[in-house]
Amino acid sequence: MSYKKTNFLLVTVLGLLLSSCVSNKDLLYFGDANMSQSTPINYTSNTLQLNDILDIKIGALVPETAIPYNSQTINNLGPQIQNIEVLKLQGYLVGTDGSIVLPILGKIEVVNKSIASLEQELISILEDGQHLVSPSVSVRLLNAKVTILGEVGRPGTYTFTEQFISLPQALGYAGDLSINGKRTDILLIREQQGERRISQIDLTTTNWMNNPEYRIMPNDVIVVNPNNAKVKSAGIIGNASTVVSIVSVLLSITILLTR
Repeated sequence: MSYKKTNFLLVTVLGLLLSSCVSNKDLLYFGDANMSQSTPINYTSNTLQLNDILDIKIGALVPETAIPYNSQTINNLGPQIQNIEVLKLQGYLVGTDGSIVLPILGKIEVVNKSIASLEQELISILEDGQHLVSPSVSVRLLNAKVTILGEVGRPGTYTFTEQFISLPQALGYAGDLSINGKRTDILLIREQQGERRISQIDLTTTNWMNNPEYRIMPNDVIVVNPNNAKVKSAGIIGNASTVVSIVSVLLSITILLTR
């Protein structure tokens, strides 16, 4: 084998090895962050969706008068701290028609409304209908969840009770991205107001943090795609031992043919 052919084989092997590598730039989060700059945070209220489960508590100036407007507790738990699953059973499920049914007040449309606007609407209904004196209403979403798939430590569906969580926080629930996660290609699938939208997010930059995608909405799906090294390791090149074997065979052939 000629000297040129030998060099060609070596360069080919070196190219395969380099192509399976990942640069530091692709592994760093928020690499373009400006440490001296502060950015105002804009909170946008999430809207209620089908299959949401709501905990609604109604009070009044005279507490006893509000009792008929609240759902009855299960198993008479009283002051005992209630498990979240028990609270879900006692909650109000948003049906396929976008409404819930409250004691005395009946059917109330809730879908696509924020929690704050629903609270104010119920207070107005109670006041205008002269149901209660100085009514108060507290609404809380009980089954907010996000599904995280792909190259993360613990893929799965995670529930959260906070009103606002961020995309990085959600990924933290799933154990962060693995070394094989493609930080420049995170997919966020969101269904809102009867529409499904898919957004692509680059975690190595910060220019998306003021976008709606930074705040997780209930029922969001996050997909972390594999990087090039992971894709190639699943194909022809294989794992590190496979690469070493290929290199050994090529070098052996080169030595035999050049004797």
